Amino acid sequence: MPLTADADIAALLAETRTIALVGASDRPGRPSYGVMKVLQDWGYRVLPVNPQITGEHVHGEYIWRELAQIGEPIDLVDIFRRPEAAGEAVDQAIAVGAKAVWLQIGVINHDAAARAEAAGLKVVMDRCPAIDLPRLRVPLVA
Repeated sequence: MPLTADADIAALLAETRTIALVGASDRPGRPSYGVMKVLQDWGYRVLPVNPQITGEHVHGEYIWRELAQIGEPIDLVDIFRRPEAAGEAVDQAIAVGAKAVWLQIGVINHDAAARAEAAGLKVVMDRCPAIDLPRLRVPLVA
């Protein structure tokens, strides 16, 4: 079961330091662009992933083609993909040893969530960390 209790989600956000953001955008009008900035402002290291704009930069970070390219530990993978495409990002998160996956608002894929949980990852689904961080009063990352 995906995490739903506020205390569990707050704990996940408090223990997270590095976030890979799959479906990152360099366009200011896109939700992933704004969420990435909020996460950075909160103190997280955010590594954007988008094969369409690999090699570009957003909010000062290089945009990676896929999670496997990053080559450093990832605590949480924040997924901005259509529900039917989220499974591929979840499978990549499992393969790179991420600790958790976060499927954004409207990204509901129960099969992918079950695969992540079976692999030992924590799962949050149909929520946004940029909304939950201030709502749950999660402290800024030091």
